[in-house]
Amino acid sequence: MAFVICIVAVAPLRAEAAHRSEMVSQILFGELAEIIEGNAQLPTGSFVKLRMLVDGYEGWCQSAQLALLPDVLRSNLHNQIAPAYMNTVFINETPMQVPFGASIGLMRQSAIDIAGMKMAYTGQVHDPSEQSFDAALFKQIAHLFLNTPYLWGGRSIWGIDCSGFVQQVYRYFNHYLPRDAYQQAELGNDIGFLAEAQCGDLAYFDNADGKITHVGIMLSPETIIHASGKVRIDRIDQAGILNTDTGERTHQLRIVKRLIEGKQLH
Repeated sequence: MAFVICIVAVAPLRAEAAHRSEMVSQILFGELAEIIEGNAQLPTGSFVKLRMLVDGYEGWCQSAQLALLPDVLRSNLHNQIAPAYMNTVFINETPMQVPFGASIGLMRQSAIDIAGMKMAYTGQVHDPSEQSFDAALFKQIAHLFLNTPYLWGGRSIWGIDCSGFVQQVYRYFNHYLPRDAYQQAELGNDIGFLAEAQCGDLAYFDNADGKITHVGIMLSPETIIHASGKVRIDRIDQAGILNTDTGERTHQLRIVKRLIEGKQLH
C-alpha cells in the first residue's frame, strides 16, 4: 500500500489516465491519497489511479504532481489547513501560492523533506478539530468563495463546483462530506418546512428524472449561497432557486437537510 501527497497547488483528478480525460475532482496541495492502480514509483509522465483520503473519491492523476509519502511522515500527519484566501508555501525556498483549504499539517512546526524537496510554511494554520460552529464565521468562510467561477470537478477558490463548495466550507468546521451532491444528500435530517431552515443547512435540487444534481448552503430561510456559473447568493422559496439578477427559476428544490442536530447555526 503506497500513499502520495499532492505537491502542486491544485492537481486535476481525471476519469481516465489521460490529459484529455474529464476532470472529476481535484487534489489540493498537501492532501493525501492511496495509489490503487499504476506504478507506485511514480515514473515521469505516467498516471496513477488514486483514492483520496479526504473523501474516498477515485480518479487518475499525473505522477509529476505527486510525491510518495514515507510511512513515518504519514503517521505524523495532522489535519490542519491553510485558512487564508491565498497562502504561501516554499518549495526548495521558491514561493508557491496555494488556495484556502490546502493541507499544511506536515509543515505545522518546521520544514520537511519529501522526495528531495524541502517544503516549508510559515503562514496561518487552522485546525478544524478545534473549530465549533459559529454563524458569523460560517458565513465569512462561505463568502470567501463568492464570485469563484464554476468549474466541474473544482474544489478551490480558482474554480469550484456546487458539491466541492459545500465540502470545502464544511471541512473548515471539521465535517468531512462525500464529494458529490447525491452522496451528501444521504446525510443529516430532513427539514420539513423551508421557513425552519437555518444558516448552514443544505438544500438539494433535482432534475426532471428526480436525480439530485445540485446543492447549496442556506444562509437564511430566504437566501442560499451556491456555485452556479459562479459562487453567488440567490433567493430561494419552496419551489427552488430564483436568480437574484434575472428573476429566472434555475433549480427545483427537492429537500433541505440539517447535518448537525443540537449545533445549528443561527
